[in-house]
Amino acid sequence: MNQDKIGKFISKLRKDKNITQEQLAEKLGVTSKSISRWENGRTMPDVSLFEPLCTELGITINELLSGEKINKKDYQDKFEENILNTINYSNEKLEKSRNIIGIFLLIFGFLVTLTSLVIFPSESSFSSIYSVLGSIISLIGFAKLTRKINYSRRIFLNYGFLILFSTFLFILDFINVKLNNEAPMFSKETITIDTTIYYDTPFYDVFRCNTNLKNEYWVIESNKTYNEESIIKYCK
Repeated sequence: MNQDKIGKFISKLRKDKNITQEQLAEKLGVTSKSISRWENGRTMPDVSLFEPLCTELGITINELLSGEKINKKDYQDKFEENILNTINYSNEKLEKSRNIIGIFLLIFGFLVTLTSLVIFPSESSFSSIYSVLGSIISLIGFAKLTRKINYSRRIFLNYGFLILFSTFLFILDFINVKLNNEAPMFSKETITIDTTIYYDTPFYDVFRCNTNLKNEYWVIESNKTYNEESIIKYCK
């Protein structure tokens, strides 16, 4: 569908009838800016406006979509061609809308994750819940952007994205523990013994040794197996 050709056709017919953009817009119940965008080929009229627009311009819908007057002998061929063009145009608009939604979800999920790390304390369940929720939203957005790829490759890309996003979360969590002396979000097990708290994460261990209520410090060790006795001894 040639939007530029259709736009020039609308403009010519409007001028031939000595109708201004404002007058045509008023008859169709749209703004004059909409008429201007149609005539400049930037957008197409909504499908619901095809019939009233053609009535005002004195043409058929087939001629509108062709962007020119049609001879009777060519009418059927143009009609079939315009049906296909309209379907393709609708599919392109739908595809564009889906891509916009996919990008929005991808960015929104990423922002939800970052916001959860900033707003909620790391020991709060809300921090991990919202960060996981953000990753799911981003994955849905990414899946929408890759939906036209063949199935096996799409599965591979989506799993890859999930792994990368999860790695990103663990790295942010590690940095937060290391620099800000806060508890890890993603601990498999938490053990509290006297003034010592032990966090077992998938990749490292965190000890919170509180020998003085006003003096807390955190120690990150390699991922080992600790029992209660070794945990108590660690902070002594």
